[in-house]
Amino acid sequence: MTYRIELDRDVCISSGKCVAESPEVFRFDDDEVVALVPGGPRPSDEQIFDIARDCPSGAIRVFDGDEEIDVY
Repeated sequence: MTYRIELDRDVCISSGKCVAESPEVFRFDDDEVVALVPGGPRPSDEQIFDIARDCPSGAIRVFDGDEEIDVY
């Protein structure tokens, strides 16, 4: 199955955990809010769930098609 990540910029608290743990996937934009690295690699489905669970604010959301997946 292929999942996708969406970032909720309004919920992001810029803790930097995702950027520190997966700098090939995430970066901070000019406003110091998380963004996906353009052209960056796609994490495995397992990594996607781990990354989303580790986000302290819940700003990293996981979807299967149009359906949001509860990662907890």
